[in-house]
Amino acid sequence: GGAMSFLKRFPPPAEGVRHQQPDTEAVLAGRTLGAGTLYIAESRLSWLENSGVGFSLDYPSISLHAVSRDLNAYPWEHLYVMVNAKFEEEETKEAPMAEGEEEEDSDDDVEPIAEFRFVPSDKSALEAMFSAMCECQALHPDPDDEDSDNDYEGEEYDVEAHELEQGDIPTFYTYEEGLSHLTAEGQATLERLEGMLAQSVSSQYNMAGVRTEDSIREFEDGMEVDVAPVVAGQFEDAEVDH
Repeated sequence: GGAMSFLKRFPPPAEGVRHQQPDTEAVLAGRTLGAGTLYIAESRLSWLENSGVGFSLDYPSISLHAVSRDLNAYPWEHLYVMVNAKFEEEETKEAPMAEGEEEEDSDDDVEPIAEFRFVPSDKSALEAMFSAMCECQALHPDPDDEDSDNDYEGEEYDVEAHELEQGDIPTFYTYEEGLSHLTAEGQATLERLEGMLAQSVSSQYNMAGVRTEDSIREFEDGMEVDVAPVVAGQFEDAEVDH
């Protein structure tokens, strides 16, 4: 009851169990939940106390799992599992607050995090527990990872499917990213446009009668030399016709 209300009675998983570790203590936020059996199944990670109540964790909610052998951090070697979720057990008043935890929790942006430790009586099983977790976690790729920097390589990543899934959401690049996405041809066009823009700006200065040394030189190197003969030629032809 009360503090332990997230513990539910359910049958042990029967399918896809990659590893089963009896006589394993579960510890949440530094408080023991008792001894039970840890089931590392393909669908989820479950722990069942010997009395038949326990809890399950979904792999997508597990942000980290590791074998902890640092006896200064915790006195027994164990499988450490961090979960992006809140469990009622932690919110009870008796739960000891780690230093600095309070300020963090009051901040709305902080994701809820729960720390579980699974301490097997047989610590030689830790490697197998860890491997089984890696295998199962791999069956549940995190949808959010597609937006992160882990670019998928090769065939694992179906670009078209990804585009379809994204629907009409446009991709926004920052200016620098946008430049790096331009083709070489696009780059050249951009530079040419920037050049023309600079020239037309300098020609405006000339028209306005503001003749700085720079603008005259730029202007003579640029448009005037190309344009003037052509324009003159057209006028001559026009006069001849009449």
